[in-house]
Amino acid sequence: MNQTILWAMAGTGFTFFMTILGASVVFFFAKDISIYMQRIFLGFAAGVMVAAAVWSLLLPAIEQAEHAGQIGWIPAAGGFLMGSIFLLLVDRLLPRVYKKESEKGEQYSSFHRTVLLVLAVILHNIPEGMAVGLAFAVAVQGGTDGSALAEAYALALGIGIQNFPEGAAVSLPLRREGMNRLKAFLVGSASGLVEFVFGVSIAAIAGKVTAFMPWLLSFASGCMIYVVVKELIPEAQQDEKKISGTLGILLGFLIMMILDVALG
Repeated sequence: MNQTILWAMAGTGFTFFMTILGASVVFFFAKDISIYMQRIFLGFAAGVMVAAAVWSLLLPAIEQAEHAGQIGWIPAAGGFLMGSIFLLLVDRLLPRVYKKESEKGEQYSSFHRTVLLVLAVILHNIPEGMAVGLAFAVAVQGGTDGSALAEAYALALGIGIQNFPEGAAVSLPLRREGMNRLKAFLVGSASGLVEFVFGVSIAAIAGKVTAFMPWLLSFASGCMIYVVVKELIPEAQQDEKKISGTLGILLGFLIMMILDVALG
């Protein structure tokens, strides 16, 4: 097997494993989660996604565009807008996908929120997996003893550690929506599988997609912010005093910001 593919498999395999670890925290909570904890979990997911959208996606998109001699804000703004519009259309189409209009209710609301949350995280993980795959492809082409390989290691480590709270940010809200532990864990884990798939695939065709990375990163950011604003924050703020959801948002944002900056 091509050496580039093997390195990409190792790097993205680690990031996928960290997502699995994060999703596994769902097994450590009681069957009936209090309303207070539910709001914290939703707020935590919102905070993680906002921080990831900025530090893991938008800022790298601007930096990559400027490094390529482009105007940084153009792909950042364009990709962000396209991602937002894409999820807006998905949001509007979901009622048609989910049976009949008369069946709407709490069950529909749960399904609706779950689909948007998982879709946003999956779209966020696609460009991250591509970034890791491309990093190892460049490193291998330049020689495995060079500094590029160390940078690829650092990137995989950083994204992998970030994936731990992201895995939890998917599985915990799914558990809150009534999904059983095993299914919530599997869905949370599967959200990180796309990093492995796209990372390995991109490594095989490295050099042909680099120019599109700023747009892909920004597109994923737009998707994530849409879900946070439309679904997660309003739901997290439904408790009377709005303290638990706010604490969750602040905690999730703080943890993800520290990870992104310290390991970026």
